[in-house]
Amino acid sequence: MIKRVTMFAFALTFAAAGFAQDNSWRRGDNAHAVFAMTNSPYRNEVIGYRRLTDGSLREAGRFFTGGRGSGGKVDPLSSQGSLVLSDDGDHLYAANAGSGTISVFRVRGASLWLEEVQPTFGVEPNSIAQRGDLLYVLNAATASTVMGFHIRNDGRLAPISHSRTFLSGNEVGPADIAISPDGRFIAVTERTTNNIDVLAIQQDGTLGPIVVNHDPTPGTFAFVFSPDGALLVTETGPAGETNASSVSTFLIDSSGKLTPVGVAIPTLGAAACWNIVLPNGKFTYVSNAGTSTISGYSIGAGGSLAPLPGTVVGQNPANSTNLDLAVSNDGRFLYTLNGAAGTISSFAIQSNGSLVLRNLVSGLPASSGLNGIAAY
Repeated sequence: MIKRVTMFAFALTFAAAGFAQDNSWRRGDNAHAVFAMTNSPYRNEVIGYRRLTDGSLREAGRFFTGGRGSGGKVDPLSSQGSLVLSDDGDHLYAANAGSGTISVFRVRGASLWLEEVQPTFGVEPNSIAQRGDLLYVLNAATASTVMGFHIRNDGRLAPISHSRTFLSGNEVGPADIAISPDGRFIAVTERTTNNIDVLAIQQDGTLGPIVVNHDPTPGTFAFVFSPDGALLVTETGPAGETNASSVSTFLIDSSGKLTPVGVAIPTLGAAACWNIVLPNGKFTYVSNAGTSTISGYSIGAGGSLAPLPGTVVGQNPANSTNLDLAVSNDGRFLYTLNGAAGTISSFAIQSNGSLVLRNLVSGLPASSGLNGIAAY
């Protein structure tokens, strides 16, 4: 009996030591990493990068998602948020557009462990939203839908019964999904219709009736919520016009209707599709893929935007075609996934909001369908 108790105590001590060691990656600069997704139609992978103190990246490994991407050349998913870190940074969620699944990884530093692959109950998942214990995935093709999941304590997903919800029509080109900071709504952009859909989140995680809002500015693509709940929407602008992209701000009322705060604020760039807000809520940035630039704005009360001096605050090498953006959770660095060049750019964020290009990581296949980037 004494021997058995001693062995049991040893096992507990060993487990506790292992747990402490397992969480040691959170300390210091080792806690920072960047992840990018290949979206390969044969073997979708996530590439992990360790972040150095100057913001530059070093590849740490490549991790199979257990699914297939869509393939293609530059921006085949036409979406934002296909690769998303959980609020606490412990899990990474990846959309497998080619196999209709979502992968759940456990994160340890710049390394990943695949925990499960879940069907999304739709075709071509291309965007993921997570907040608290809820996750919603956007299925873009055929019948455009949203599907909800509860996140269990171990990070795995449990489908929410009766949560599958249709958008305003089939093949509406849904590009982005996100949950409002107060957890009351999800919003979805439809590129084909130029609509922004708002759905109330019910207590059980199901969704209320869809409220369809039309964006008056052409080219609605992606959006991000400001900390106080304003919707900051990127718009590519009228077809054929030069550097006609813009960003608009809307407020959501209790019924799901949108009220404009600022409409069509120019980015002074082309093909503005992706955007991000700093963790402190001070600045927002827009990725102009057509001109390989980044525009910056300060965020005021109610999501009002003021362009930073010059508006364009970051410049990638010509023809980079910067797509998705990610910001480190300490707010020091911004990263762009450059689909045409097959690179990732590291920018240092200055106190005035301007960006300084610090490093370019190569080694990704150029014009091969890259989509999705996440950082902490």
